[in-house]
Amino acid sequence: MRARVRFIFFVFSILALAIQAQVRAPAGREFQITKIFKNLIPTPDYGIGQYRPAANERWLEVEVEFISALERTDELTLKYYVLFNGRLLTGEVTHTNISAGLNRSVMYVLPVALARFAGNKPVLPNIFQNVAVQIVQGGAVKDELSLARAPSQWFAALPPISGFVLNKNETPFAPLYWDRYAQIKTR
Repeated sequence: MRARVRFIFFVFSILALAIQAQVRAPAGREFQITKIFKNLIPTPDYGIGQYRPAANERWLEVEVEFISALERTDELTLKYYVLFNGRLLTGEVTHTNISAGLNRSVMYVLPVALARFAGNKPVLPNIFQNVAVQIVQGGAVKDELSLARAPSQWFAALPPISGFVLNKNETPFAPLYWDRYAQIKTR
């Protein structure tokens, strides 16, 4: 029985080390974007007050997972590029107190902005042609990733439209999931 317990402990120890190794950025790189997710989600309903969010309106949520190889980073900016129905919506968020390992960032596009730029088309997941995110530190791009396969900085030739991609603190999602996302620098 003891041999079995030791073996199980050994296997879990090896798995824990493997998981730790996976959440570190590759050698020579301080930061690496590992995943981008996009979802259409409803406005949160806090159940108070007279008015309720419209059931058919959806926000675009873009969540990014990134890895930091540095023990602590004071400030890091993530720039978001959303190609939506032929228009490039842009926004950025500056995070503070970023720790080593896996971190997350999130940005949102308002339902009214989605309706505005969709024209007469319904807002469905396939109306978004691509999403790219850059990690910028001290003016230098540290990493970039696109949701769909595309050349680096595919968005550079497109005219940007700013003011519609909002950070979490600028939305009704602000009080949610505090421990999931990197801290946002206040202005």
